[in-house]
Amino acid sequence: MSIFTPTNQIRLTNVAVVRMKKAGKRFEIACYKNKVMSWRSGAEKDLDEVLQTNTVFVNVSKGQVAKKDDLSSAFGTDDLTEICKQILAKGELQVSDKERQSQLEQMFRDIATIVAEKCVNPETKRPYTVSLIERAMKDIHFSVKANKSTKQQALEVIKQLKQSIQIQRAHMRLRFVLPARDGKRLKEKLRPLINTVENEEFDDQLEMVCLIDPGCFRDIDELIRCETKGKGTLEVLSLKDVEEGDEKLE
Repeated sequence: MSIFTPTNQIRLTNVAVVRMKKAGKRFEIACYKNKVMSWRSGAEKDLDEVLQTNTVFVNVSKGQVAKKDDLSSAFGTDDLTEICKQILAKGELQVSDKERQSQLEQMFRDIATIVAEKCVNPETKRPYTVSLIERAMKDIHFSVKANKSTKQQALEVIKQLKQSIQIQRAHMRLRFVLPARDGKRLKEKLRPLINTVENEEFDDQLEMVCLIDPGCFRDIDELIRCETKGKGTLEVLSLKDVEEGDEKLE
């Protein structure tokens, strides 16, 4: 027996709905769970990985598709991809209270991780742990905004934390000296952890001065200690300020 399904209805499952009201009408798109925030943070670049379908609905749960005339009137275009991008960027993600709380908690941890990776204590010239940053964020009552990227909010956190703790956004300038027999092999392992090599000399040993993100310090320290069995040395020379005007976190 065949069941009649109206042509303007589509059934979807396991869906996250993003809703936007525009020109007095409601529009919705159907997305994969957990992908909306990845798109908004810039972690996900492929729209097809976010959208279950590039159809625009008036009601996803009922499968009711928006009329083409309504879309053109509200968005000034009938390009569904462009409309979906607008709704993704500015619409409201429809989630249960439990899902929303879980999402905000994960974003809180992600923001703390970014801050810990990019900042140091200027007195000790050492990075902070993620757990310490999380505690400091709670102390200043930082409130996560679900519709802003974690990188944008990490910049806000750094500014606010300067009022309560010693914190500085900076690169660490390191000098490490490695035995010649370990130099070439270790250099390849260290390369992904280094931002900029400022000086390099390779004679009877490898000596390198470089800039790193503070979050990489512990990995570099452990790598050198373990791989050289304590024969390599690592020294923090100074901190290099990241310009305050740089409003991006790479």
